Amino acid sequence: MPSIGQRRNRPGNSNWNWIFYLLPALVVYTFFMAYPLLNSLRLSFFTGSGFELSRFIGFDNYIRLFKDPQISERYWGDFKNTWIFFAVHMIVQNVLGLLFANLLTRKGLKGSDFYRTVIFLPATLSILVTGYLWKLILNPQWGALNLILGKLGLMGEPFAWLGEPSTALITISLVSSWQWVGMPTMMFLAGLQNISGDLFEAAAIDGASRGTVFWKIKLPLLRPIIGIVAILTFVNNFNAFDVVFAMENVNGAPQFSTDIMGTFFYRVGIAGQHPVGIPDRGVGAAVATLTFILLAIGVSLIMGIANREDRR
Repeated sequence: MPSIGQRRNRPGNSNWNWIFYLLPALVVYTFFMAYPLLNSLRLSFFTGSGFELSRFIGFDNYIRLFKDPQISERYWGDFKNTWIFFAVHMIVQNVLGLLFANLLTRKGLKGSDFYRTVIFLPATLSILVTGYLWKLILNPQWGALNLILGKLGLMGEPFAWLGEPSTALITISLVSSWQWVGMPTMMFLAGLQNISGDLFEAAAIDGASRGTVFWKIKLPLLRPIIGIVAILTFVNNFNAFDVVFAMENVNGAPQFSTDIMGTFFYRVGIAGQHPVGIPDRGVGAAVATLTFILLAIGVSLIMGIANREDRR
């Protein structure tokens, strides 16, 4: 008969072995995610010169962010631009992704693997490379887009797509949507492929049209995927920086029309705003903290709406 000590050493009697599997991920998360986040929150209450923030000032950085005319005007303008950037991705990128996924699941579609590759291929490219290529395409003098539109008789004088405040942000948003449309397409495609074929057979027997099948069967069953895609789009867009940097610059040209939260944070907290050029790490940390709070609230709301729909 095994002793008590032997029974305790059996693998099935240990309830804490799982912690050793979590430790590596926990250590990485603590040092590279949790600590920088908490330290950024701490720095938002301090000020100082250079990289040394040693003087505690409470909420003064937040007050400056909202009341200092030079900072608050840019912050609220960038806040609005980021919402526009996010809205274009939700409307264009995700709607196209859902449309492409629905088309790729049609029976009898030839070359579906080729189409999947073509749709997903831009997502494998570097954002800096994509931005540079599109700057060439959109060049007002010899860019391919203006030349094609001119040949088709759709445009007279060359148009500076990235040089006009009214079109620059929308143009960059559309380029970004073009590059990343493959991501929601693959997610929606996986969701559609997991729907039982019995539902489609029953709908065909009842004489349901393709539109009825999409709105009454496919779309309701894709709600969890739609919630995940919305969360990923929201988080990625409010953390965006590189696409604007690649196609314009961190100053939000022209006339701050392409300035978003990511470029504003970089300019204030890291590079320093013109003409002083000295970074204010305290205000930058306040911007980062407010962005995190906004993301947490937004993700919570989206998840709450998704859970409510699932319970229905």
